[in-house]
Amino acid sequence: MSRPADGGASLPAVDLRVRDLELRELMDDPDCDPRALARTFRRFALVNALVSGWRSVWRTHVVPALPANGQGRILDLGCGGGDLARAISRWAASDGFDVEVVGVDPDPRAIDAATRRASRGVTFREQSSSDLVASGERFDVVVSNHVLHHLGDEERAGFLADSEALATTRTLHSDIRRSAAAYRAYAFGSALVSAGTFVRVDGLRSIRRSFTVPELSAALPSGWRAEQATPHRVLAIRDA
Repeated sequence: MSRPADGGASLPAVDLRVRDLELRELMDDPDCDPRALARTFRRFALVNALVSGWRSVWRTHVVPALPANGQGRILDLGCGGGDLARAISRWAASDGFDVEVVGVDPDPRAIDAATRRASRGVTFREQSSSDLVASGERFDVVVSNHVLHHLGDEERAGFLADSEALATTRTLHSDIRRSAAAYRAYAFGSALVSAGTFVRVDGLRSIRRSFTVPELSAALPSGWRAEQATPHRVLAIRDA
């Protein structure tokens, strides 16, 4: 049975001192309402543009890792509806780079949402990180947005290992930094754009599942580092 989209329910009292690993996001349910899911992918493009901080991360962490000749390949793992991949392609073009951007996601629903908009310089594929490793693909920079908090310990280890194998220069995974301030801000702001979608419920659940900087640092393997970013962001970074 399909689950209803969020209708703007009141904010519950939650304990944000530790990660809540029992929560699951509504859009991860294979039986969720497909129309609400499609709206959610579109609406998250707006939300991410406002809160993800990727424009700054592009300049400070991605650009320095690209080849000096201005050409390169960038991989977006777990691309969802494709908004980050499309944004990176636009930023690259405006900054004078000639890059190929590839967005992959193992969920066919995400790829369907991503490919509904034509994007010059961006290719979307229904693949996992392990599929790319098996096929021997390599990219200058590997990125992801809001993937790490979804993964259990074994899944995260495999995802990070695949990232290392795929990146020739840098891997950069961005996620939410859990805090009471982030929870309150998102609860207030998302209510304005969440009608008919899973945006508010899933966003709040994501915050509750996400890492603080010390938690992420402890969860990363050798060779990786965790950095705080704004607004309410944490980065997992590895240089090849």
